[in-house]
Amino acid sequence: MVYNTSGGIVPGKLNVHLVPHSHDDVGWLKTIDQYYVGSNNSIQVACVQNVLDSLIPALLADKNRKFIFAEQAFFQRWWRDQSEGMKITVKMLVNSGQLEFINGGMCMHDEATTHYIDMIDQTTLGHRFLKEDFNVTPRVGWQIDPFGHSAVQAYLLGAEVGFDSLFFARIDYQDRAKRSSDKTLEVIWQGSKSRGSSSQIFTGAFYAGNYEPPTGFYYEFDSDSPVVQDDMDLFDYNVQERVSDFVAAAISQANVTRSNHIMWTMGTDFNYQYAHTWFRNMDKLIHYVNQDGRVNALYSTPSIYTDTKYDLYESWPLKTEDYFPYADRENSYWTGYFTSRPALKGYVRTMSGYYLVARQLEFFSGRKELGPTTDSLADALAIVQHHDAVTGTEQQHVANDYAKRLSIGYKESEEVVATALGCMTQASTSECKSLATKFMQANAPELSCPLMNISYCPATEVDLSRGKKLAVLVYNPLGWKRTEIVRIPVVNENVNVRDAAGQLILSQLIPIVNASIANTKFYASAYLGKSSNVSPKYWLAFTAVVPPLGFSSYVISSDKLGASVLSKQLLYTFEWSQSSPIEIGSGSLKLVHSGINGKLMHYINSRSMVNISLEQSYSYFTGYDRSADYQASGAYVFRPNGSFPVLSEEKVPLTVFRGPLFDEVHQMINSWIYQITRVYKEMEHVEFEFEVGPIPIDDGFGKEIVTRIKSKIGNNKIFYTDSNGRDFLERIRDHRTDWDLQVNQPIAGNYYPINLGAYIKDENSELSVLVDRSVGGSSIDDGELEIMLHRRLLYDDSRGVAEALNETVCIEKKCLGLTIQGKYYVRIDPLGEGSKWRRSFGQEIYSPFILAFSEQDDEWTNFPTHTFSAVDPSYSLPNNVAIITLQELENGNVLFRLAHLFEVGEDKDLSVMATVDLKRVFANKKINKVKEMSLSANQERDEMEKKRLSWKVEGSNTNERKVLRGGPVDPVKLAVELSPMEIRTFIIEFN
Repeated sequence: MVYNTSGGIVPGKLNVHLVPHSHDDVGWLKTIDQYYVGSNNSIQVACVQNVLDSLIPALLADKNRKFIFAEQAFFQRWWRDQSEGMKITVKMLVNSGQLEFINGGMCMHDEATTHYIDMIDQTTLGHRFLKEDFNVTPRVGWQIDPFGHSAVQAYLLGAEVGFDSLFFARIDYQDRAKRSSDKTLEVIWQGSKSRGSSSQIFTGAFYAGNYEPPTGFYYEFDSDSPVVQDDMDLFDYNVQERVSDFVAAAISQANVTRSNHIMWTMGTDFNYQYAHTWFRNMDKLIHYVNQDGRVNALYSTPSIYTDTKYDLYESWPLKTEDYFPYADRENSYWTGYFTSRPALKGYVRTMSGYYLVARQLEFFSGRKELGPTTDSLADALAIVQHHDAVTGTEQQHVANDYAKRLSIGYKESEEVVATALGCMTQASTSECKSLATKFMQANAPELSCPLMNISYCPATEVDLSRGKKLAVLVYNPLGWKRTEIVRIPVVNENVNVRDAAGQLILSQLIPIVNASIANTKFYASAYLGKSSNVSPKYWLAFTAVVPPLGFSSYVISSDKLGASVLSKQLLYTFEWSQSSPIEIGSGSLKLVHSGINGKLMHYINSRSMVNISLEQSYSYFTGYDRSADYQASGAYVFRPNGSFPVLSEEKVPLTVFRGPLFDEVHQMINSWIYQITRVYKEMEHVEFEFEVGPIPIDDGFGKEIVTRIKSKIGNNKIFYTDSNGRDFLERIRDHRTDWDLQVNQPIAGNYYPINLGAYIKDENSELSVLVDRSVGGSSIDDGELEIMLHRRLLYDDSRGVAEALNETVCIEKKCLGLTIQGKYYVRIDPLGEGSKWRRSFGQEIYSPFILAFSEQDDEWTNFPTHTFSAVDPSYSLPNNVAIITLQELENGNVLFRLAHLFEVGEDKDLSVMATVDLKRVFANKKINKVKEMSLSANQERDEMEKKRLSWKVEGSNTNERKVLRGGPVDPVKLAVELSPMEIRTFIIEFN
C-alpha cells in the first residue's frame, strides 16, 4: 500500500497541520548524558540517540514527512559521532525542509528563573552552530514546556533573534478558558513597552494546555492509542472509526481557533525512539482523512503554519505583559520553583557573572587554540538554563550533575583568568598571546576563592607576621569606574593595606563570629572531602577603586602598629529595658533599632530626606501534604498551609560592630537563622546577609522561609517585579489584566519570579529590594515586600519529578538539611529616584569585583603592571549602558554586546539615547570592521529585519509612537547609539 501524503493546504477546508516532534529535556529525572545514551532506564526509558538514529531513515522513506528538533545540546552530541556520509544526508534533509531546527538554543530555557544574559548566551551558542554547520537561522520560538512565559522571552529571545512566531503550551487554566471562549489563544504579543511595535511577535498557546497530540493519537511504540488498522484481511479494521475520531478532534480544536488552520503537536517527551511507528500511522491518517474529505491533513512545521497564518492577512488581538504566574488547576500555582534549590540558583548566577569576566580576560590576553578556554563553562551554563535545571525541579542526582558540570567549567575558566591576569600584570596585553605561559609562576596571581562566601579562602590565610605579603588584584568587569568595599578573610590582626603607589589605605577588621566558623568548617569539609587546617579570624575590609574593564592591585602586610581599624564591638542583651534606641551607620544612611528588643524600626537618609518606619522579619509557610485534594507543596507548586512568624527561642542578643567603613548588626534569630545587617558609610542601601538552615522538619512539616520588609508606603495593591533582570512589570494583587481572576490561593497566586528586584511606591516614596539570585516574591499586604529564601518540603507535588524537595549535605554519614547563605539589598528613595540605584547597583550585583591573590616575600613591592584599563584613561561608558558580552570567537573576531539599562520614562535623566565610542572602548586596538548582528549573532541585523514578518494588530493606531532605535554605526566615527531597553550586538574585526 502506498499512502498519499503529498497533499498541501486546501483553501476553504479545515487544515490540520501535523507537526512531528520529540520534547527532549536536557536533564530532569535522568542526567543529560543518561538521557542521550539511554542509561539508567529504571527511572525512565528514554534515549535521544535512538530518536535521532531512527528519525533519519524514517524521513528518507517519504519526502513529504517532516520533523522538528529543538535541543542543540543533544543534537550536537549526536552530530559529533556521525560519518561524513550521514552528515551529507542530514544536511540534505535540512535543506529540503524535512528536518527543521526550531528554537535552536542548547536547551529550551526556563523563562522565570533565568537571567536575560544567560538566555542570550545559551541561544547564541546553539544558533551560531546551526549557522556555521547548516547555514540556517531558526525562525520559530518553541518554548512548549516552561511553566509560564516572560515578556523578555517574547521580545528579546523572540523578535530580537529574528523569530516570526513563538509557541508554547502552559498558560494559566483560567486564562486558557477565557482565551478558548474568545478565540484568543493566538495573539500578537508585545513584550516591551519601551521597544513598542518592534517587539511584537505572533504567539500561539496550544489548545489543550500540553504539547501532545489529541487523546487517542499517540503512536510511540509502547502507546495504547488505537493504531490505524487498514488491512481488511485482518481483524479490528478501523479506518472509518479512526477518521471520524480525527475529524471530531479537529473540529473541537477549530471551534476555539481563529481561521481554518490548526496545529497538532504529534509527539511528547522522548518520543520517536522508534520513529517508524509514528510516521506509519500519520501516513495512514493523512491518506484516509483526505480521502474522507471533511477536513484536510498534512505534514507541516511551525514555520509553515506561521506563514499560512500570516498569508491570511488577518488582524490579531494584542497581548502585553507576560504569562505569570501559571496554575494548571485550582490550588496549583507553579510559583514554588521560583525559589526551589536556592543554592543551585545562586551558583548559576555566580558562574554567569564569572563567565562574563572570563571571556573579557580571554579576549584581552588572547584566546588559546590549545586551551584552556571558557568553552566548557559556556556549555555547562547553557545546559543549566533548561526548564528543569535552574528551576530546581529536577531529581537530586541530576541537580548534582548540573553543579558538577558548572564546577568543571569554572576550573577551566579559572585557569583562563589566572593566565590572563598573570600575563597582564607582567606585560602589555599585546604581548600576552606569546608570553602568557611564562608568567604562571610564584609572583603571578593565584586562582580565586569559590568559597569566599563562607569565609574560606586558603589564598588569603597567609600568616603575615613572618614577613610575607599578600598581593590582591581586583578586577572590574563593568564599563565604569567603581569604588567599593572589598572583604577577605585573614588570619592576622595587625595588618595594613597599601595601594599600588604605596599609600596606606583605610581598612577595617571584623571578627569572624562562631556561627560562621562552624558553617565554614562543615561546608569546607563537604567541598574538600577533608577538614581545613586553618581558620581565619577576621574579615579584612578596605576600599578598592578600580577603573572600567580593568584592575587595581593592593598589598596587605604585617604592621606591628595595626593600621587596620578593629571594629568596636557592642553587645546588647535586652535583659533589662533600655530606653534609648540603637543607631547604626556613620554616613548619610542610618538604621534605628529598638532599644527594647533590637528589632529594626526606622530608616533615615539625611541626604535624600527620607525618614520612614521600616521593619524586617522572618516567617515560614508550612507546606500542604498530599491529603488536601492530592496537591502538596513541592518543587514546582507553592501551596502554603498557614504562615507563622519565626520567633526567637529566647531573648536574642544584638551585637553591633562599628568601624570607619561600615557598621554591622549581628543577630542569631533562632538556631537555624543568622543575620548580618550591614550599613556602609559611603552607600545609601542596607545589605542583609543571611544564613538559613538546616530548616527543621522534626515536627513532620515542610517549611518555606520568607523575609518580609514592612513600611508605611501605601502602594494600594500595586508592586513591580523584573522580567529576567530586564523590564519591570506592574503587578496588582489578586488581579489579572487579561481575565477576571477567581482567587483560590491569595498568597501563591500573587507570587512572581524575581531575578533583579522588586519595588513598591506611593505618592512620596519607593521601597526597592534587589536580590543575588532568582527567587519568588510578592507584596501580600500594602507597604510590604516579601522574598522567599529557602524551601524544604516532605512531599512530591505530583508533577513528575517523583521526589520531595528535601536537600541535604552529608559528611561521613552525617546528613544535615542544606543551609543557604545569601544577600539581598534594601533602599528607600523619594518617588522617581529609585531606578538609578536599581539599575546601576543591580548591574554591580551581577558583575561583582573578581579577586585574585598572590603570596609574596618581604622584598616584593608590586607587579610590573599594577593597574590596567582596556578603555581610554579619560573614558567610561555612560551610566545607562552595560557591556554584556565581550568575547573572542574562534576566528579571532570579537562578539560585542551593549545593553541600555533603562526603560522609556523610567528615569528623567537616564531614559534617553546613549552613545558609546568604540574607539575609546578599544583604545589599544585598531578596529577594521564593525558588523551589526541579530541578538544571537547568527545573521546580519539588516538581513533579519528585512525577513521578519510584520503582523496586523486589532485596533492598532497608525499614529502610534515611533519606536526609537540607535542609528547605523558610522565606519569612521564608530559611535554606537542605544535607545532605552535596546540591546545591540556586533561582530568586530580588528587589525
